[in-house]
This record gives sequence, structure tokens and C-alpha cells, in this order.
Amino acid sequence: MIKNFKWLLLVSLTFGACNSDDNATTVVDSSDGLPLTSGSANFSKYVALGDSFAAGFSGNALFVKGQEGAYPNLLAQQFALVGGGEFKTPFANDNIGGLLLGGNVIAGPRLYFNNVITPEHPASSVDAVSGKPTTEVTAHLSGSFNNLGVPGAKSFHLLAPGYGNPAGVAVGTANPYFARFASSATTTVLADALSQNPTFFSLWIGGNDELGYATAGGDPAVNPLTPPATFDGAYKALVGQLVAGGKKGVVANLPVVTALPYFHVIAYNQLTQANLTVGGVNLVNTLNAQLYGPIHGALTFLGQGDRIKLLSATGNNPMIMVDENLPDLSASLKAVLMGGGLDATTATVLGQIFGRARQTQPTDLICLSASARIGKVPSVAIDGVASPSPSLAQLGITFPLPDRYVLLPSEVAEIEVATNAYNATIKAASDANNLAFVDAKTIMNKLGEPGGITANNVTLTSTFVTGAAFSVDGIHPSPRGYALIANKFIEAINVKYGSNLKGVDVSKYQVLFPAVLP
Repeated sequence: MIKNFKWLLLVSLTFGACNSDDNATTVVDSSDGLPLTSGSANFSKYVALGDSFAAGFSGNALFVKGQEGAYPNLLAQQFALVGGGEFKTPFANDNIGGLLLGGNVIAGPRLYFNNVITPEHPASSVDAVSGKPTTEVTAHLSGSFNNLGVPGAKSFHLLAPGYGNPAGVAVGTANPYFARFASSATTTVLADALSQNPTFFSLWIGGNDELGYATAGGDPAVNPLTPPATFDGAYKALVGQLVAGGKKGVVANLPVVTALPYFHVIAYNQLTQANLTVGGVNLVNTLNAQLYGPIHGALTFLGQGDRIKLLSATGNNPMIMVDENLPDLSASLKAVLMGGGLDATTATVLGQIFGRARQTQPTDLICLSASARIGKVPSVAIDGVASPSPSLAQLGITFPLPDRYVLLPSEVAEIEVATNAYNATIKAASDANNLAFVDAKTIMNKLGEPGGITANNVTLTSTFVTGAAFSVDGIHPSPRGYALIANKFIEAINVKYGSNLKGVDVSKYQVLFPAVLP
């Protein structure tokens, strides 16, 4: 069969807005021209609970500059103008990003958009910044912190004792980010928030309850989708304790995460003719003769010829993938191939590999993580699967992409149903406790529209890299995106509590972080 395909993916883009200006200073005038007021809210002790969005995660990492621009930090700057107190953040050690555990790298450096074109770097790409992380999980931070955003946290994790136990990080029972600043090995995120006697809180949690499952391609063995009943119980417990004593706050619902850029970069027909050319020789005809043709013929005999068709020699081609919803034709495929004259060993291998395989379709969502694996040899450690044949070992081309890289339409629908249930819980809790409410789902939907959202004379969309709202990981906001989020929270707070905070000037915030930061 065929080996050594070249795979040049990501994007070839020109981009001129990766400015490296410092973030804007706080706007001190009000939204209505009248003297600033907090309304009926008391911002003197503000705590923020949430996940990576609250923490300021960006470009697939947590680092100082990203944390400084996190939406709770921007809110705290505004609150300070009307009586808000000190707001402490558990800062990382550097602007490289990533984490160490006992000196070993467990999370890599942040990513940046590399649009410097040279003979050695002929196309724009998303790369990791140079340098090794210096933020050590076991170097515990003392004191209490107002920003309790914990990257990776799901709803029920905020209530879990031991979630910040350093001893549990290596075995996956604790969170490395929370372990750096948890007040004790047995505390919870919520307990550390309540111990500060907050007067105001923000709670935006639940994204990871759906996102982990989605970025795992809907593979529950990698990361399960939180059952709505579990989310409902956790969320009600969180809000019930946060509002005790009449505390005020702001909550936000959840976008359907499949709308994120992460799921819309890799096209279903991503294989170009260049991808299928090795040493100047286009291998489409060879692939069709040696692999796609025989498989298509056998599947056609079985009435399933639409699963895998011949490759086109002129345009883009779909990839091959596993679809666990398909009937397993391994035994039948083996029998038909042997009936056509193929030896038993080869027919068995082909049946095993292609028994539940099909080509990707426009309705499939390909995870951005697949970009680093398409055309590569499948690995159990990375991909969860290995090929039984060295000659059939190019993911997406001669070996199907595993479930963890593709969201099927049925999985997209499953995520949407769960998200709607989560959002019903969030809205009910908001209404029952008279809290300010941010409709993040609608905001995300607007970012996905051609016109996006215009603020301070700049437009933000969800388009990967160039849309200005999201960082290069395709999931977390850019500095400008975080500024937009902060303003949406402020708008909701103003409406509910009669404050008149103006918010920040979105145009003054960077579109993307550059390769080098102070």
C-alpha cells in the first residue's frame, strides 16, 4: 500500500491585526453621563467562580497577560470605581504558559499565530511559543484569591473536596490549576469562595460539562458528557450557597460548544491533491486501484457502496473515519473480499479496519485536534488505536480517523439537548434568586453570523484567527473577546442592579497575543 503522505494543514492566512499594544486603562466615566454608582449591588468583596474562561485561559494555556485580561479582572477594575475592593488572582509565573509537576512538563506553552513567511516556513501556522514553562504546580501560593476560575473544571468539580489536592494531580483526581492555590488539600472551590464572605459573585460554569465530550469527538471513554440531572443538582447547590444571606451576583448561560471555531477549521473534504502527492507523484490513482476501489466494490456488493467511494483526481477529497453508528460489516467485508480472490490475512485486516468506516460528510464536525494527526501513523497513546497493517497507517487516508476526532450529527444533537437542559437550570436559578443574567448562547450565535458583533467601532466574529473574538486554540477568547464578555456582564449587572458602569473600550484590546510578551 501507500506510505509517506505529506500533510500540510492548518491555514494559509494573511493577518495584520496581531497588535502587541498593552491593554487599555480603565474607563472612568459612566454609561449615562451621571456620577458612577453601584446601584443596589455591593462590590466591596467580589469573587468569581468558573472555569478556563474565568481564569483567562487563551491560546491553549494560562499565562500572566491572559490572566490580567480575564473578564473577572476587567469587571473588578470597573467595580473598583464604585467601591469594589482588592481583587487577587493566582497568577502563573510567566507568559510562556504551561505547567510543571515535579519539574516535568504536564501542559505545554501557549500557542500563537505565526504569519512570518520564509523559505523554511512557507505558510502561516499556529505554533507554540519558545521556552519551557516555569509554573510549578507544587509551588503552592499562599493567601486567598478572588478569581477562582479553574481551567478544566466542570460544574460538580466546584463542590468536590480534594479537587485541589496536589497529591491527586498525577492520577487525575485533582486539578493542577486549583492545586496551586487551594487553601487546603481537602477544600472545595466553593468553600474557598465563601470563606471570603463575598458581597458579590459571578458564576459562569458548565462549559466543560459539554466541551470535554465535544472535543473528544463525542467519545465518552475519553471524556463523558455530564448528565443534565448531575448538572442540575450541582448548579442549584452552588447558587443556593452563593446567594445565602442575600448576596447578589451575575450568572451566564452556555453556548452550544459546537459553534466554536474549534469545530469549523478542518473541512470534511480536507484532503487536497497536494496532500495526496508524494515526491511529485499524485497517488490518487494508486490509492483507488489498491485500496479504495476494492473496498468500494466490496461495500457495493453488500449494499453499502456510499460508505467509501473512489477519490477524485481533480478536487478536494473527504477523509475516512470510524462511525460507531454504522452496522459492523467486518465479517461480511472479509468474506466478500476473499470471494474476490484476496487472501484471508489481507481480507481479515481490511474487514477489521473498514468494517465501520465511511468517508467524512458535510454534516460531520472535525475537531481541530485532528489537524496534527491526519496523515500520521495511528498511536494508541495519542489516538487510542493502532493499525494492524504498517501499509495502512495514514490517519484519515488509509486508516480511519477514530471517534475522538469527529463529531457525528447524532453527537452534535446530543450535545445540544444537554446544553439546553443546562441552560434551563441556569435560567431558573437566575430567576428564582433575582440574579443578573448574561445570555452567552445568544452572544455566541451572533458572533457566528456574517456581521458578527460590533463594539467600539470594531467587529468581532467567530471566524478562526481572523475573527478577533477567539484565540488560536479555537475555543478560548482573545484579549478582545474577553473585553467583549466583560462588557456583556456589565450590561447585565447595570440592568439588574441599577448601576451605570460603562465597561471597557473593546478596540483597545489586542486581537491576538504575539509570540513574545514581556
